[in-house]
Amino acid sequence: MAEEQETFLSHLVELRDRLIRSLVVVGIAFVPLAFYARELYSVLAAPLLATLPAGGQMIATDVVGVFLVPMKVALTVAFLIVLPYVLYQIWAFVAPGLYAHEKKLAMPLLAASVILFFIGMAFAYFAFFPMVFGFMAQFAPEGVAWMTDIEKYFSFVLTMFLAFGVTFEVPVIVIVLVKIGVVDVAKLREWRPYVIVGAFVVGAVFTPPDVISQFMMAVPLWLLYELGIVLASFIVRPVAETAGESDYRPPTDDEMTQELDRAEQHSRDQQT
Repeated sequence: MAEEQETFLSHLVELRDRLIRSLVVVGIAFVPLAFYARELYSVLAAPLLATLPAGGQMIATDVVGVFLVPMKVALTVAFLIVLPYVLYQIWAFVAPGLYAHEKKLAMPLLAASVILFFIGMAFAYFAFFPMVFGFMAQFAPEGVAWMTDIEKYFSFVLTMFLAFGVTFEVPVIVIVLVKIGVVDVAKLREWRPYVIVGAFVVGAVFTPPDVISQFMMAVPLWLLYELGIVLASFIVRPVAETAGESDYRPPTDDEMTQELDRAEQHSRDQQT
């Protein structure tokens, strides 16, 4: 009991140390970015500013919003820059408890997760935002000044980045589910109609209430699900093949002895 408690405490200490290292690295990355917080927010706001009518601008209804929001943007960028290091700290903490074959699969999946998350964010910034903001600008009633608060804009953008980042993780999620045996590829193919409906439900919940936004999230989610099925069929061996291997049982000592006796008896019979 004392050894288990000591082991638990040592894990807590290790977790605390790795969390502190991650926070320190985020802070180090944030310091230089804080001097460019205004420029970073301008880059973030570019998709909306490009669609505003002539003379249109964003507003700040909070007294300290003009300072806090750009700093939040700088902190978010700092975290994204050091995200691989943070994930490495998580990996180093859980790796000792994994088997060798799990480690071989975990590292590629971890790297793919980071890349896919950034691709999802890039899709939101370069494709989703211009399309949605342009659509909204066209439907703004005449005589209405379409402006938004910078805090609300930051919250919206951050939510969409997170939503599309997680959406682009679908292939990794599918591969993991198949690899650990929760579901097989055949079952995933059977679920395809439900996934398509679910993708549009997710798009309706997490995007603005317009058809374009829903399609721009639902269609990639469905296509990424199909990609996950294809990759899983290559990475994970078919269930039938695995089942065939699991049916094999090495012979026991008695069975080997009996087989040798039969071979010797057969040899003596041939000699006589």
